[in-house]
Amino acid sequence: MTQRIAIIGGGNIGEALLAGLIGSGKPTKDLVIAEKSPSRGKELTEEYGVRVTDIADAVEGANIVVLAIKPGDVDAVLAVIADVEDVGEVERLTVTLVSGLPTAKYENALPAGAPVVRVMPNTPMLVGEAMSGVTAGRYATEEHVATVVTLLETVGKVVVVPEKQIDAITALSGSGPAYLFLMAEAMIDAGVSLGLTRALATELAAQTVRGAGVLLTDSGMSPVDLRAAVTSPAGTTAAALLEMEKHGLRHAVAEGVRASAAKSEAIGRVVLSGLETS
Repeated sequence: MTQRIAIIGGGNIGEALLAGLIGSGKPTKDLVIAEKSPSRGKELTEEYGVRVTDIADAVEGANIVVLAIKPGDVDAVLAVIADVEDVGEVERLTVTLVSGLPTAKYENALPAGAPVVRVMPNTPMLVGEAMSGVTAGRYATEEHVATVVTLLETVGKVVVVPEKQIDAITALSGSGPAYLFLMAEAMIDAGVSLGLTRALATELAAQTVRGAGVLLTDSGMSPVDLRAAVTSPAGTTAAALLEMEKHGLRHAVAEGVRASAAKSEAIGRVVLSGLETS
């Protein structure tokens, strides 16, 4: 069966997924974007040759609806989706890329039994290097999940987890790029303080982060072993790491990840509590 995919939201994440799908060979005739900004819609049409329309028109006839919107827009968008009267013709799978909101939120707003798959992506999706966590809602089957995995593999790597682990994934990989950007920022500032130009310090830090990531994913070595391999006894790297450990870098990172997970969990609890009392 032909997959007709509607992407709701033409922002950075929506565009990244669109580009990945087209790059993987998905025909533009099977793709549609719902975008409320006329100027943004025109940009997407000119760049990708895809049809841009309103939410109701995009959803009608689509068997996969991807929500790439802000959390504050979810209720209004779900109300429109729920009112589209073609559920009997196609089984519509809703895929949410919205952070913080559990699958029950969508299942409660959509027609009974509607399959929902929740995704926690990260911003490297913009360059085809996403790390996405995927979890199934109550009515989503293994086939639904496999479909979503295939879609997301066009923009990076994917893991499938139970929903109880999504908060941890949000904290580790969802927010993770920001931690690395902060580390890079600190390295760049230090380089400038040592006399490098900011442009040169930025180039050095960016390529170092990129290369270290490739080593970590491709070498088969653990972070501990990789760190040890570059740390000579009484050398410059050892001096740097000793100072960082003295100032609590490891503890700060761990506590930051835990704080992110706790925040994600708290948001989910508030949403679920609202569903129980409604």
